Amino acid sequence: MTPTATKHRLIEAAAVLFRRKGYDGVGLSEILTAADAPKGSLYHHFPNGKSDLAIAAARWASEGMLRIIDDAFRDAPSFNAGATTLCYKIAKFFDLSGGWDGCPVSSILLDGASDALFREASADFLNGWNHRVADHAERLGLAPDEARIRARQVMIGIEGAWVMCRSEASSDPLREIPDLFGFRADQTAPPGA
Repeated sequence: MTPTATKHRLIEAAAVLFRRKGYDGVGLSEILTAADAPKGSLYHHFPNGKSDLAIAAARWASEGMLRIIDDAFRDAPSFNAGATTLCYKIAKFFDLSGGWDGCPVSSILLDGASDALFREASADFLNGWNHRVADHAERLGLAPDEARIRARQVMIGIEGAWVMCRSEASSDPLREIPDLFGFRADQTAPPGA
């Protein structure tokens, strides 16, 4: 087993557990067990322990979200179509997670310690998602100011809907976003939904 493989298993296990239970709800021994990793490996890869691992897990989850955003907008004929597809893809992710997992970044960094480093990291990751959506919006013909506004609508809608999904144990609020914000105006059904 390579050190890189162990590090990656620790990150993935932590990301899944933090999404399900929040930062404070997960102990190091639970992460080590889920990752099938010895205790020494945690501090070898993450010298500050749980906090370093949380940042790495949030970064890994954020990169996954960026891939979902890119996939949703890649072949979209319009911003509205891409935004609708994005909402449906995230709803499907929520369903596959068992209907309880929190947002991949906020459940790790905002539901836990009130650490300035965590707040800065979460802002960087969430702003990165917002910028990626805005970049796609501009590519699809929206003016820069409009692209930023519409991207922010999408991301605020998704974050808010995610909380409602958790409380209702249903992905329906995520699927309602396109109608609530008028994104589905030029599309009757999202591709692959």
